Formats: sequence, structure tokens, C-alpha cells
Amino acid sequence: MSNIYDLIIKNGSCFISNKIEQVDIGINNDKISKVGLINKTQGGKVFEAKGLTIIPGAIDTQVHFREPGFPKKEDLESGSEAAVLGGITSVFEMPNTTPPTDNFDAFEDKLKRANNRMSCNYAFYFGATENNTKFLKDIVQLKGCCGVKMFVGSSTGTLLVKKDEAIEEVIRVSPKVVAIHSEDENLLQKKRDLIRKNDPKSHTDWRDSDVAMASTKKVVSYANKHRKRIHVLHVSSKEEIFFLKNNKDFTTVETTPQFLTMHSPDCYEKLGTLVQMNPPIRGKDHQEALWDAISQGVVDIIGSDHAPHTLEEKGKQYPESPSGMPGVQTLLPIMLNHVNNGKLSLDTLVNLVSIKPTKIFGIKNRGAIKEENFADLTVIDMHKQFLISNSWIASRCKWTPFNNYKVKGFPVGTVINGNVVSWESEIVLKKSGKPLIF
Repeated sequence: MSNIYDLIIKNGSCFISNKIEQVDIGINNDKISKVGLINKTQGGKVFEAKGLTIIPGAIDTQVHFREPGFPKKEDLESGSEAAVLGGITSVFEMPNTTPPTDNFDAFEDKLKRANNRMSCNYAFYFGATENNTKFLKDIVQLKGCCGVKMFVGSSTGTLLVKKDEAIEEVIRVSPKVVAIHSEDENLLQKKRDLIRKNDPKSHTDWRDSDVAMASTKKVVSYANKHRKRIHVLHVSSKEEIFFLKNNKDFTTVETTPQFLTMHSPDCYEKLGTLVQMNPPIRGKDHQEALWDAISQGVVDIIGSDHAPHTLEEKGKQYPESPSGMPGVQTLLPIMLNHVNNGKLSLDTLVNLVSIKPTKIFGIKNRGAIKEENFADLTVIDMHKQFLISNSWIASRCKWTPFNNYKVKGFPVGTVINGNVVSWESEIVLKKSGKPLIF
């Protein structure tokens, strides 16, 4: 019998239409050709998945791969390898590089840099400034553009939209989702005297929940006024959650594994500047509010906010130490451990990392295991125990705040565009990523 399928995935527990089904998946080229019972003699290659769970490929919608500008921290190649080893099949990469991705030439440069170098699929944000809003209407023509990224509070890099009228104009004119780093710049400057030298715990005093809340109220009001969609990134505070719960007509919400797993002051006492990020990891009460928000459907997406710096840089005395930490490789292991600990269900996690990112940003033919979709799959062993360590990290920075953190539930493999790309913490096929279609 001639081969009907290039690859058959047999006997897996597949996540289909919000439930687990024992079915086979037949793949031709880069697409799923059949979901159902398939004779293994019909495949050129057969992947035995008995005892494993297969979900639509996980998407990390917030990564900073630092290219161009800072290759010692990360580049597109190393960042994408870290992604697939963590079970991530697609990433949205941020524009706060050097130079920033805030014009069409810089955006095309990113695409050229990614071509035939990235192991996962990819899309890039177009960076908003106070002077480039006239170009935003044309970003719909950009291949691989997931949306607009706007920093309304200063963070890593030079991108910043500070004036209220400019913030509103970006939201008004953008034809795509505007993803927002939501901290009020004026308050950040006013509160700088709360910084205590060599005390990273004071990061939460300086960049407190008032700073985040003032900004989030403002950007939501602009979204409602103009009936335009925004996505508030790395939401960290209980105040924002309480507000967003009743203000989601045009707003979607992201939080991170760090906020759901670590809390102040413990994390700063143990790890110091390694856990310094913007906005900061806050107290236990904020963490509990975030978990409540997940159970209530207020949070739409889990993103890693992968933002690597070298250990030498992170070792500087606070506040000279840079904010940010790696996370694309640990997002799924950390969240699968939370599934096994009963903090959320697997179907909720799949919605947060696969289904909703696809729907919110309008990714074409991904986000579900169904015929004619691209064959992007994350293969999970829900029983596998794994000790996360710095030595496992593929990112150029070679460290993780979750070093020596034991998890149960682990992404053992990825299939990307119909190819097995990673298996058992090894990359078996590099540079197979393609730009996402919206």
C-alpha cells in the first residue's frame, strides 16, 4: 500500500473541541489531512504517541529576542530554539530592539533576519512612537505583522509613547490589535524617590499598582471611545483585575507564569535582581487575584514576557540592574505543573496558550487540531517529572529564575508545519519556522 500521509501521529490523547479524544492525526506537507482512525501502514513516518497528550501548538505572544542590537543576550535563532524546547510552536516578537522596529524598513529587516533561521513560527510587532501614527494604517500590508506594540511607560529600549493625545491616536488609527505595556510614565517619574539603592524589593514600591492602574484605566477608556481592540500585557495587580473584569468590551488581558508562581517579598529575598521586571512581581494578594481572574475568564492569554539579560548585567546593583528575565522555554513546564497541582484545568491552559491567541490576533489556520489547519502541535507528557535547570536553557543568557524548580507535566515534543522539530529536550530539525499568516 502506498503512503497516503507523510506523517501519522498514532494513539495520542488529542485536544479537540475542548475535550480529549483518542484519535490519530494524518499529516501531509505542512497541513493536517485527517483526524480519526488511521492505519499505520498508510504513513511514510509513524509517531507513536500512546500515553501522551497532544494540543494545538502553543503560542507565546510576548517574547523579546533582542535582535538586532544585543546578540549576547539573545538572537532570533537561539530564542526560537529555546521556544521549541519548551513546547512553543509560534512566537510574537517585540519591537524594542536597537534600532527599534518602528518603520517599514526595520520591519522588513526583521523578516529577512528570521527567514531560514528560526525553528518556530513567528510574527513581529510594529513599534508605536509619538511620530509614526501616520504609517500605522498601512501595517495590514506587512507580512508576519501580529499587531502594534505601545510602551506607555518606559522600560527596556527607547520606545515610549508618553503624551495622552499620542496614546489615544495610536489606539484610534491602528488597524490591528494594540498590545500595551501599561504603566503611567508621569507617575513613574514622580515616584522615582521610592527607589532604594541595592534593594530590588523597592522595585514594587516605585512601580506600584497605582502606576499600572492609572495607565490601564486610560488606555481602556480610549479603546472604548474609539471601539478599537487593545491587549493589556503582563497584568500584575489586583486593582487592574478588578477593573478589567467589567471593562472587556474591547480589551483582552495577558498575565505571565512569573506572576502566577512567584510573589514578593519572598522572590526578591531569594533571587534579588534576577526577578526584577517591569511591571514587577507583586505580593501574594495580587497573585491570588490573578488566579481568580483565570478561573473567571478575565485573563485571555498567558505570555512569557521572555526578556533575557546576561547574568553579568543582572548582577549590577539595583537600580542599575536591567529589568527582565527569560521565560519562553519555561512557560509551558511551569503552567503544566500548575495544572497537575489543580490550579487550572488543561482545557483552560490550552485556551490561554493556543486557542485564544489565535482568535484574538486572527492567526489563520492554526489554534485547533482539525483538517486543513497547519500541523502545529505540542506533545505533552502529563506525568513526566523534570527539574528545570540553567544547563537546560537554550537562550543565550543561559539562566532561568526557575533554576532547580521541579515540575510535573512536560512538553516532550513539537510538530511545526508538519515536521517533528523537537523531541525529549533535543532539537531534531532546525530553522523550519515560517511567518504566521493573519
